[in-house]
Amino acid sequence: MSHPHPELSDPPAMPEGGLRIVALGGLGEIGRNMTVYEYGGRLLVVDCGVLFPETEQPGVDLILPDFEYIRDRLDDIEAVVLTHGHEDHIGAVPYLLRERRDIPLIGSKLTLALLEAKLTEHRIKPVTDVVAEGERRAFGPFDCEFFAVNHSIPDALALAVRTPAGLVLHTGDFKMDQLPLDGRLTDLPGFARLGSEGIDLLLSDSTNAEVPGFVTSERNIGPVVDEVFRTAQERLIVACFASHVHRVQQVLDAAVANGRKVCFVGRSMVRNMGVARELGYLNVPEDVMVDQKELDDIPGDRLVLVCTGSQGEPMSALSRMANRDHSIRITDRDTVMLASSLIPGNENAVNRVINGLTRWGARVVHKGNALVHVSGHASAGELLYVLNVTKPGNFMPIHGEWRHLRAHAKLAALTGVPDDNIVIAEDGVVVDLVDGHAEIVGAVPAGYVYVDGLSVGEVTETSLKDRRILGEEGFVSIVVGIDSTSGKLVAGPEVHARGAGIVNEDFDEVIERIEDVLAGAAGDAVNDLHQINQLIRRTVGKWVSDNYRRRPMIIPVVVEV
Repeated sequence: MSHPHPELSDPPAMPEGGLRIVALGGLGEIGRNMTVYEYGGRLLVVDCGVLFPETEQPGVDLILPDFEYIRDRLDDIEAVVLTHGHEDHIGAVPYLLRERRDIPLIGSKLTLALLEAKLTEHRIKPVTDVVAEGERRAFGPFDCEFFAVNHSIPDALALAVRTPAGLVLHTGDFKMDQLPLDGRLTDLPGFARLGSEGIDLLLSDSTNAEVPGFVTSERNIGPVVDEVFRTAQERLIVACFASHVHRVQQVLDAAVANGRKVCFVGRSMVRNMGVARELGYLNVPEDVMVDQKELDDIPGDRLVLVCTGSQGEPMSALSRMANRDHSIRITDRDTVMLASSLIPGNENAVNRVINGLTRWGARVVHKGNALVHVSGHASAGELLYVLNVTKPGNFMPIHGEWRHLRAHAKLAALTGVPDDNIVIAEDGVVVDLVDGHAEIVGAVPAGYVYVDGLSVGEVTETSLKDRRILGEEGFVSIVVGIDSTSGKLVAGPEVHARGAGIVNEDFDEVIERIEDVLAGAAGDAVNDLHQINQLIRRTVGKWVSDNYRRRPMIIPVVVEV
């Protein structure tokens, strides 16, 4: 079983007739999906998504794939194929198009419509090409065939890539709901046909590889949603992903059945549902929708609000409601339904939102106490089924954390894929498919690129470390004036602390220590500002550590007089 190694070197030159696969995101994490295929000097990119920040990345808005690997080869890109419209698969496209605006974007009708609405906000007019399941198109040397897959958003596609190096099936995100709300089944006969043709490499969604059995059908949620509607005292607030058209449709249907009006809250929810409605993916009955400006005129027991924030995102509508930072005020007669599963890593944020809502008296219905969501990703039983019908010569698990990738690899081994043909890679690891065998041959940079406000890539790990220290330990600043000739102290020290748990009256002792250290430095003819800075930093840092067991950021400011 081939696996990554921390000391992988730069990859060798592309072998003649070989296919190179490099994931720049989506391996070892849930999000930031982006895979680059290379054949004959040409590139095909599959997905280009974002990762949402966690608590140890304060101030960060989004995390992008690192485009450095392809930055000098943008003209070699034949197309970017997008498997579906979730942010973790399309969210980074605007940033890639900043590097080359005319890269063709290939995807289903809904996927491209959602993306075009997003790109309008970035003032980018893309080059798009709509494809559908059953179509087969060539992009340079990449002969691509598209297959319907069922997921938690309509119009998702799997992708078969044929080159002289072999046949690759890239499933994207999928599940095998046998009774999907839109009647669109995952194309298992198509997968089986590819298996009969001979799949040289299968890249398959690993998110639920640890979950036994099969995913519950979306249809099973309908009665539960209806029950929540019937038992809600007054206002009902439903939080889900801004792209979960099926869930919003269930909410609309339940609202009509229970005589309630619906209002979409949040820019992304309004935008995406507008697109879905316009294209016919969302059926909105007449007179059911209301504008947010009309909410005060509608009785609470006749109203449903559909918003974002099911993952506890700090700036989402639901989080702001929980923090009393939104025009919509939560009361003890409200019912809030979180109609999404938890993305790994978001548990604490979601629990904070639930606690915040409960604080104001709301009844909160979530996956932990009711069947209000089912996953959009195949469980182990479904993954085994796909492995058996595709019979891949080589297997590479994608889209998942390490535990998911390894669990999926074990499933592949159970179905008969040889251990030497199972590749567990991580972001940046280079995999070559040559003569029917896939193996790891090196690695390229694939670190995090942080979006912070208008800056892209300017925030570094060092910056985030400083932010964490400031947030957890506070800072202490020391201002001194020294004679530029003698190095003697002529003003200060002035010591101030913020967030460090130290009151200003406690600084008398450390001020004396600073004065002694600076006097000693002047006696030794030390007048280099950097050295004086370091002396002050060490002196104050040791004093704070000895007396308070804290490690705040120490900021000396030395002024020559």
